[in-house]
Amino acid sequence: MKKYLIPLFLVGFFITLVSYSSTPKTPEEVLAEIPFIDSFRKITSDPFFESTYEVWFKMPIDHNNPGSPSFPLKAYYSHKDFNKPMVVVIDGYAIYTSSANELTEIIDANQLTIEHRFFDHSKPKDSIPWTYLNVRQAAADEHQIIQAFKPYYKGKWASTGISKSGQATIYHRRYYPTDVDISVPYVAPLNFSSEDPRFYSFFKNVGTKACRDKVYQYQLSLFKNKKAIMPLFEKLAKENGWEFSMGLDKAYDLCVLEYAFSFWQWGHSCEDIPPAGSIPLVLFNELCIIDPFSFLEEKEIENVRPFFYQSMTETGSYGYEVEPFKKYLKDKSNITFDFTMPKGHIAVFHPEVMKDINLWLRDSGNYMLYIYGQNDPYNSTSVDPGNKTNAVKMVNPGGCHASRIASFPVEMQDSIYRVLGKWLDMNLLPIKNKE
Repeated sequence: MKKYLIPLFLVGFFITLVSYSSTPKTPEEVLAEIPFIDSFRKITSDPFFESTYEVWFKMPIDHNNPGSPSFPLKAYYSHKDFNKPMVVVIDGYAIYTSSANELTEIIDANQLTIEHRFFDHSKPKDSIPWTYLNVRQAAADEHQIIQAFKPYYKGKWASTGISKSGQATIYHRRYYPTDVDISVPYVAPLNFSSEDPRFYSFFKNVGTKACRDKVYQYQLSLFKNKKAIMPLFEKLAKENGWEFSMGLDKAYDLCVLEYAFSFWQWGHSCEDIPPAGSIPLVLFNELCIIDPFSFLEEKEIENVRPFFYQSMTETGSYGYEVEPFKKYLKDKSNITFDFTMPKGHIAVFHPEVMKDINLWLRDSGNYMLYIYGQNDPYNSTSVDPGNKTNAVKMVNPGGCHASRIASFPVEMQDSIYRVLGKWLDMNLLPIKNKE
């Protein structure tokens, strides 16, 4: 359904105007009244909701410039009941689902899922204006959409997201603290540099010494057997049409270095790591399972280049410590993801952005529930909420990057539900206790 578009400077006026109107009887009436929606269509989605719509907004590239060019931004609007809460899923990438989020199910809510600017088709047609890919502009996108829907849903509002989406949830809350009542970011790192050294300390202490040693010995085996394994890698790359801007040789080295990160991030078992002396094919197959080479493939990097750009300029990242493997590497200094930057751009990190967000979280970040996994590398750069706010940080024992509320031990789930219930003034019970 196409709609008539009005100038962006009238958006604020119309949002104020509809706040005085009666609540619409249908979600389509809501959509029809929001002036910066370009188009929408009803889609088949999660039966948890009464109806779901794919919505395209016309957003300014620069929220600080009233005459800014615009770009299309995608969202899913899922309606359940005007009297129920609203959960805003603030995506950090392209939207991958319109299904109900875990928090949405817990509090029985409506849901808005907002794609991150400049991912997938939510970007200008010709090229990405990289200067405007920053946390403030993205937060302003989310703020404008939230404010447009707020007049129609008078219940509690919550925001949430996982991993980079959890980061985006934190950033939005810092710049627009009153948009929502509570926020639940999952496994969201707060990195302070493009090569945050806390990751290196993490890998020296995670899990048991026996498991860490086994991971290290496996990586050594991959380097020692590189000559025998490379033909397998070359064959796989040719079959899949993969291209590596850094060349096959360095791509192999980077994947071996990445192995430890992927292993701990996704909670793999030490029992499955091939023992020392395994044949090259066995070593290679393990690497393909835990750390797919496509992670560094040029088309895949292009798909998520906005992620790398943000990591290298504002949101931070990890690097590869080469000292334990120096003997086998041409690069003798630690390796970062500078090579993923868009052509013509040099990685310049702005540490003041995350420092400012960290200060706000510690001084003013109330009603923030942080979810982490103990053995997830991103737990090493997790938010430290301090003691000046009522924020709560929950760490799943032995958990990985896939940690969710439902994966916590029962007693910890109960604590999480009590916190959410208190903040939202709701009587909440773990989902399994409702069945």
